[in-house]
Amino acid sequence: MSTENVTPFATKDMEKTQQVKPQTKAGALASLLASPKMKSQFAAALPKHMTAERMVRIVTTEIRKSPALVNCDQNSFLGAVIQCAQLGLEPGNSMGHAYILPYGKQAQLIIGYRGMIDLARRSGQIISIAARTVREDDFFEYEYGLDEDIRHRPSESDGQGRITHVYAVAKLQGGGRQFEVMSAAQVEAVRQQSKAKDSGPWKTHWEEMAKKTVIRRLFKYLPVSVEIQKAVMLDEKADAGVDQENQYVFEGDFEVLEEGAE
Repeated sequence: MSTENVTPFATKDMEKTQQVKPQTKAGALASLLASPKMKSQFAAALPKHMTAERMVRIVTTEIRKSPALVNCDQNSFLGAVIQCAQLGLEPGNSMGHAYILPYGKQAQLIIGYRGMIDLARRSGQIISIAARTVREDDFFEYEYGLDEDIRHRPSESDGQGRITHVYAVAKLQGGGRQFEVMSAAQVEAVRQQSKAKDSGPWKTHWEEMAKKTVIRRLFKYLPVSVEIQKAVMLDEKADAGVDQENQYVFEGDFEVLEEGAE
């Protein structure tokens, strides 16, 4: 086609149109997360110590690190983010609070070891809580019954010995302590029952998942908050491979463009 009769302005507009690239599915989802409507939902869900802007940045980073998330049901993914926001936890490896992982077409929220501890400390019922692993060269003994007690003296070796046990101890408001112990075999039995036993944090952070497992069991004997009860429920569903129904948490009607869509 001849351009003799085309004005310079029209030529520039045509060049701009040709330079526009279709937005990828990941890019469209990131744009949706940064939209005012999504930020308002985050702001309504988040506790005071977190901001919607920070949550958007964190989740956008997680999309880049785990591209399979963009193929999950959109409302399932957004619902998992909202669940995370309601608990006041940051998803991703940087804090270890929680992880949003794809399971087929559904996004599942897995609570991390540090997330469980953070929720416990915020509950107001627990002064302190800690979980530790025991290695084969450590001195370790514990006793249940009328005079419950636990003693752990780590070895001064390089600390690379085989893990034999994991335990959690909580100090309660008003006095009193509670502890729970699990053997490595008991932790492995829990992992084997998990749908994510060979992927995600069970594969990359076994020790932290072991600590979370014993904390989750300890929670059954502690005065815990509604947030902790919710976190345990979501985590148990994720382990069992049961749908967390995150898609029903998200309120909105948005559409993510397919890759290459105009």
